[in-house]
Amino acid sequence: MPIYDITNLIRAEMPVYEGDPGVEIAPWTSLDKGDSSNVSFLHFGAHTGTHVDAPAHFIKDAAKLDSLSLDILIGRARVVRVPDEVMEIHRSFLEQLNLANVERILFHTRNSGFWNEAFRKDFTHLLPEAAEYLVEKGIKLVGTDYLSIEKFHSGHHRTHITLLSNGVVILEGLNLSEVPDGNYELICLPLKIAAGAGDGAPARAVLRTL
Repeated sequence: MPIYDITNLIRAEMPVYEGDPGVEIAPWTSLDKGDSSNVSFLHFGAHTGTHVDAPAHFIKDAAKLDSLSLDILIGRARVVRVPDEVMEIHRSFLEQLNLANVERILFHTRNSGFWNEAFRKDFTHLLPEAAEYLVEKGIKLVGTDYLSIEKFHSGHHRTHITLLSNGVVILEGLNLSEVPDGNYELICLPLKIAAGAGDGAPARAVLRTL
């Protein structure tokens, strides 16, 4: 069964959301310098590259990353190709899809082509009304292929709050450029970080063909 790695490589030159920490990767100890081992120093934000948002990201005193159920992060998922000319995913677009028995949905948009550029503010995003529709349909996880599922500087965060307040996990920063539309098994394992920093974490995410 083909396996698609939909995780973006964490690297110093990668785009990060405006205002988030940049990525720094450097040697801490090095065999070349006579140390007994190679140990790398990593410095980046919790929402770098492919990552999971926990409810605590936008909701005070809400659930943190270490309490998320693996049953949500692993299971059948639908990849939906959004046409390149679509900048905003509307409720009407979702209403055309057959989401019967779909619990996890991943949106493959033009964003998957942005990962070798500086941060783009014009990324395709999910509108709040569309987020409400996904909640109504019983979706448990929503994935997108850029650093935020919501419009850049929306001013209200309604898309995030609608999903997270209803227990919907948000998976951001995917790279779906090589993945055809269809149904897969999603395996997504975020770093297990203590509750003090549990607003989100980078993750390794793969799709396995059913």
